[in-house]
Amino acid sequence: MNWSRQRVLVTGAGGFIGSHLTERLVALGARTRALVHYNSAGTWGWLDESPMKGDIEVVPGDICDRDQMQQIVQGQDIVFHLAALIAIPYSYWAPTSYVRTNVEGTVNLLQAARDGGVSKTIVTSTSEVYGTAKQIPIGEDHPLRAQSPYAATKIAGDMLADSFRRSFALPVRILRPFNTYGPRQSARAVIPTIITQALSGDAIRLGHLTPTRDFTFVADTVEGFIKMAETEADPDGAVHLGTGREISIGDLARTIVDRLGSRSTIVSDTERERPDASEVERLCANATRARTLLGWTAQSSLDAGLDQTIEWIRQNLHRYRPGVYGV
Repeated sequence: MNWSRQRVLVTGAGGFIGSHLTERLVALGARTRALVHYNSAGTWGWLDESPMKGDIEVVPGDICDRDQMQQIVQGQDIVFHLAALIAIPYSYWAPTSYVRTNVEGTVNLLQAARDGGVSKTIVTSTSEVYGTAKQIPIGEDHPLRAQSPYAATKIAGDMLADSFRRSFALPVRILRPFNTYGPRQSARAVIPTIITQALSGDAIRLGHLTPTRDFTFVADTVEGFIKMAETEADPDGAVHLGTGREISIGDLARTIVDRLGSRSTIVSDTERERPDASEVERLCANATRARTLLGWTAQSSLDAGLDQTIEWIRQNLHRYRPGVYGV
């Protein structure tokens, strides 16, 4: 693909993965439009500090506004849809907000892509749609089982994307990353939560320690998005991005403590636990489709990715509130 000829939109571009993807697209030469969530302060999330911000067309807005989505998507060749509400604990408190953003917002985006004749629309899913794995590793044919309101809204978004593909021949693709981590991630995710507490205090307070996750470094996830856009194949159904290796939250915390040379103790805090029937016990990807269709495999080891993340958080610790549990 000649990226310099592509007009590309990234929704959720001010966020963790979205900002990394936006910068990667600019580096490839794409004419990049970035949708960031409007706020009265006029900030652009992580793009405020991007060395590439002068090369990005930043548009403040909200995917919940159908009319605005029609305007923003118009004229774009490729759309990467990352805008979403993603914090699982907050979805217990405000499920309607998740329906509006993750379901209605996705419909707005899909309809705008259909009306605008977008050549490729890539919708971001999540491994949380599977709930606790019935078999490991998890293939794309694994049953979908929402164990949180967040997961339910992401399943709905995926099904809507698939329905637009089947009903209107919209060239839409579903990319399903497993747990992405790296620089810029907020403390609503477990790896920054562990690192910030280990750097700041004596105790690392977490929820359940036994669940396992498949952690993928953000640079690898971004390359998965790029390869999904570049492939001439037409994947029917979701494609996983994951390493195929799982680690328990407790072992992850001990790994980080060791790499920091910290003496922090690890504590299971009931305030941070999901409701029992909502806890997803195991997630581990079978990424064979990504390797076969996209030529993608994760390149970063967990240790290498953690070292980069630790160093970034060490330099940006002032951005976090380690003693506060933020849902």
